[in-house]
Amino acid sequence: MGTEVEIAHHYSVYSHSLSLALLYFFFHKPELAPFLVTMAVSVFRMTLLMGFFMGFVMVGLVTSAKFDELFQPSWAFDHLIYEGEQLKLKLDNASGSGFQSKSKYLFGKVNIQIKLVEGDSAGTVTAFYMSSEGPNHNEFDFEFLGNTTGEPYLIQTNVYVNGVGNREQRLNLWFDPTKDFHNYSIFWNPRQVIFLVDDTVVRQHSNLEHKGIPFPKDQPMGVYSSIWNADDWATQGGRIKTDWSHAPFIASYQGFQIDACESPASSVSAADLTKKCTSSGENKYWWDEPALSELNLHQSHQLLWVKANHMVYDYCSDNSRFPVTPEECQHHHH
Repeated sequence: MGTEVEIAHHYSVYSHSLSLALLYFFFHKPELAPFLVTMAVSVFRMTLLMGFFMGFVMVGLVTSAKFDELFQPSWAFDHLIYEGEQLKLKLDNASGSGFQSKSKYLFGKVNIQIKLVEGDSAGTVTAFYMSSEGPNHNEFDFEFLGNTTGEPYLIQTNVYVNGVGNREQRLNLWFDPTKDFHNYSIFWNPRQVIFLVDDTVVRQHSNLEHKGIPFPKDQPMGVYSSIWNADDWATQGGRIKTDWSHAPFIASYQGFQIDACESPASSVSAADLTKKCTSSGENKYWWDEPALSELNLHQSHQLLWVKANHMVYDYCSDNSRFPVTPEECQHHHH
């Protein structure tokens, strides 16, 4: 909770200073009164919103921990490297590697800091995703597609609902993801799924069940990450292959955070799990706060900026692949 408390403290100092400034100008510059009243109302509203935000955060199920408290290796154990607070996944011509959460979750937020493979990463894919199990599974994907030295990484996101994907979007980044750690997050509640990079919204998937479009809301999901060779498709459609002379390829991780509703280890019905993980009765969860039912204005502007400046592929615009535009593309930001 340290981060949230720090935010609240800084905002308190900010709002107090701004209030004093408004009072000064109100008495010394009366001609600005209409503007100052508007500003004062805005400060008051933001103070109320911060109070709501902190209240809901305090009752969320906060988990921020070291790797082995939340996760465990899932394959190629000898290709996982532990270095203090960091975990590294290794890919060579023998094997890739991966890890998964010890629990499954329904609604909340997952965040991991990742530093991607440096140099020539062509043919490699590093993935961070959430997924349920079975043929009708739900899944939210970040896939980082490697490239030749000097060329930008591409991020591919995808959403599977009841086993059906084919909702790929690709974008380049506004920074070099191989030089430092950056935050990659998935937020999920009964009304929307949001993909974020350093708290910038890069994708939204809205609940459009009222339009007859399925939404992933009743299957608990694990959290996974892996690195593997995918040179048959990952870089320029598979034209550029993995250069194994540059192996091993290393992806580094830290800052493991899960603030979500943990699914019981024993089997429970979808209805009971949904009831457990949504606000009802005495249960109050921050992800159910009404303001999180949709993107706020700032987030909407972020998404518009990403789509205008960094998106290089959107399945919604691929007429050769989808002669009939997928229905969900007609209704939300995606």
